[in-house]
Amino acid sequence: MRPKAQHPEDLTRLFVEFSNAGDAEGVAQLYEENAVLAYPPGSQTVGRAAIRQLWQQVLDQRPRFEQEDPLPTLIIGDIALTSTPPRDGAGARAQVVRRQADGSWLRILDQPEFVPTQQG
Repeated sequence: MRPKAQHPEDLTRLFVEFSNAGDAEGVAQLYEENAVLAYPPGSQTVGRAAIRQLWQQVLDQRPRFEQEDPLPTLIIGDIALTSTPPRDGAGARAQVVRRQADGSWLRILDQPEFVPTQQG
């Protein structure tokens, strides 16, 4: 049995742990059933099954992820916004997460990388 996110910020830590273990199913279980992931860049992956399939393809390449310290989380009721300043210079990472009936948290919207365009 995989650990669950007891706080919104736990999702990023668990993502890194599951990804580095090559556990695409564990990564997918960090998302609600109908979650939307803005990845690959310029497109969307919708639903836990599609997210699991995408991450299996990514993790088959054996990438290594580093923990990133979370920025302050914004919470209103059962919804929270989490974000991290990425170490890889990707620009920004942000997730909207929702508290589940058991008190754990899952991602509903995930923007894993956003690079602002340069204004000319």
